[in-house]
Order: sequence, then structure tokens, then C-alpha cells
Amino acid sequence: MRTENRSVATACLAALVAVAAYFGPTVLAGAATLLVLLVVIGWPALLDLPAAGGTRFVIALAGFGAVATVYLTEGEQALRNLPLVLAMALLLAFVNEFLRRDGRERLVDSVTGTVSGVVVAVAAAGWLASARGDSGVPLVVACAVGLAIAAAFAALPLRGWWSEVATVGVAVAAAGLVGWLTPDLGLARGLWAGVVAGVVVASNHLLFDRVPVVRDSRAAGVAAICVPVAVTGAIVYVVGRVLAG
Repeated sequence: MRTENRSVATACLAALVAVAAYFGPTVLAGAATLLVLLVVIGWPALLDLPAAGGTRFVIALAGFGAVATVYLTEGEQALRNLPLVLAMALLLAFVNEFLRRDGRERLVDSVTGTVSGVVVAVAAAGWLASARGDSGVPLVVACAVGLAIAAAFAALPLRGWWSEVATVGVAVAAAGLVGWLTPDLGLARGLWAGVVAGVVVASNHLLFDRVPVVRDSRAAGVAAICVPVAVTGAIVYVVGRVLAG
């Protein structure tokens, strides 16, 4: 999958999160569930894991369980039950290896790949938790807009380190504008949300543009598309809590 196509698809996913935030927690939970599903589909191909079926099962249970847990948890501390989900997922990752009947080749690769996929999938629930914070929906929208603009900018045929700096810059400008237009968020929080979005997109661009499987495998490309959006969910929650404090 070409870089330009992945960048545009990432921008569309981020825009979907921004729109879903406006329609309430149920719709936003649906968007987070979609992110988890995309990770489940593509993660084993992205890391070339030997036990793809079991890996998908563990990641799916963890990701969908995380979204459901956050959705059903009342109050601002929506992630307080998430450590239990992660702990159970870690246990299941080892159980998955015990159940393998293929000689357990590349055991360490399989375990670490499954656990990292779990972390990415669970991070998507952070979008839902962020919407319940002090800045709430405006923070989610600002960060998602920054992601969308930065990803769209990354689709341009630019090369060199300055293109990554420019990617961060456009994300900061876009999210800052959302913050400036939203009194409940403010310019400073909008700028910080833009920094998060820009750094994630630029890092994703640097990482996956040099991985041949992302270009050769459609499933791996799907995972590369949704990874920055899913991971940002947890990061923006942390940033929101820090700024609120």
C-alpha cells in the first residue's frame, strides 16, 4: 500500500473520530471499536507473526473488552478498570502460546508481537475516556483534527527532515485553531493536542515508510493506517489529565 494512500486513509479515520465525538459516547465507542477491528485484521501481518489466528483472538478480546469497560465505567476516571483488562490479555497471550501445535517456532516474536498488538488495541479506548475529562469532547476533536490534517499533509510528496517538522507544525496549527475557537478548551490545550497529533503522525511516517511489508501486504497496510489513530487515544487522555491538573 502506497504511502499516499495510507496517509489519506489515516486522515479519514481521524476525521471519523472527530465527528463521532460530537454524537456522544455511544457513537465514539463505535469508532473506537472500528479502530480495534482494523488492528485485529492487520497486526499479525504487519509484524509477520507465526500464530496469526491466536494473536487476532487475544487482541480482539483485549481491544473490545477495553472499549466496553471504559464505556460502562462511570465518572472521569474511566480507565481505572483497564489494568485488569491488560493483565488478563497478558495472561491470554501466554495461554495462546501454550495452545500452539506448530512447534512454537519464534516463540518470543509471537509473545511480544501479541502483547504489543494488545497495547495498541487497548489504547483506542483512550478516545472514549478523554471525552469524559475536563476538556471532554473539544480535546478529542482538537487532537483528531490535528491528526487528520497532519496525516493529509504527510501524503504530499515531500522529503527530508523538514517535512516531518512541517507535519508537526500543521497539526499544531490545526488543533490550536480548534482550541482557540472553543472556549471550553482554550488555545494552550489545543496547541498541546496538536503537538501530540503531529509527533505521532511524523513518527508513524518515519517508521512505516521503511518497512517493505507495509507496501507489499494489504493487511499490514491496514494496521499501519490505524496505528497512529489508535495509539493517540491513550496519549491524548494522559495529556488531558496533565493539563487539567
